[in-house]
Amino acid sequence: MSTADEITIDGLAARVGMTVRNVRAYAGRGLIPAPRLQGRTGYYGAEHVSRLRLIRELVDRGYTLAAVEKAFASQSESTAVHALDLLAVLDAPLGQESAEVMLRDSLPMLTGSGPGTGTDVVDDLVRLGLAEVLDDDRINVLHPSVVRAGTSAIALGLSPSTVTSLMPLLSDRLGDIADELVTRVREEIWQPFNESGMPEQDWPHVLHVIEQLLPVAGQAVISAFRRELSRAIESALGAEIAAMGPQ
Repeated sequence: MSTADEITIDGLAARVGMTVRNVRAYAGRGLIPAPRLQGRTGYYGAEHVSRLRLIRELVDRGYTLAAVEKAFASQSESTAVHALDLLAVLDAPLGQESAEVMLRDSLPMLTGSGPGTGTDVVDDLVRLGLAEVLDDDRINVLHPSVVRAGTSAIALGLSPSTVTSLMPLLSDRLGDIADELVTRVREEIWQPFNESGMPEQDWPHVLHVIEQLLPVAGQAVISAFRRELSRAIESALGAEIAAMGPQ
């Protein structure tokens, strides 16, 4: 952003979707650089825009201002810009699923449950962290693909209680795998990068690794699960076939 493109605090607040009051508060805490002064008017540039967008992203994700201040105190402006790139990777369509609002009355039909079971279905979804209640008629399904997979399993003949009982097991096992993988990436890729001072030329590689982590790991998990499922099916069928033989 050239001098001609600089904006006043009102324009800055509008650009980043904040109130002028919040911008002044962040400036007062030293979270953004001082503006270029011309007379009594301050002018702001691209570095202020990127810094405020990062602050907003971090606060929206639950970070306290004290934590944001601590992070900014030890990082350069370039790092702040790249942090936005990292957040953009995390918000990519492959990594995030949009919630869907559904009518409570539609759930028994989706799950194959009988009339009057809608409350039980909703309670199960809320307990599993898959939905939240909006009002008496609507729920917000946070992970529609998981719910649809569950309804497909019920359509195959499994009971709703069986499907919901499998969800914590699935989440726990996959959670352990995800935690271990991320730990290895931090140890082998992020920490050496951080300890070397986060050189500018290495940022594209780090961003690429994080961007590819989800699809690569997802393919590995699906392939491994298919192999194990085939093994389990073959073993179970073998036992059933053997039981059908002469007694």
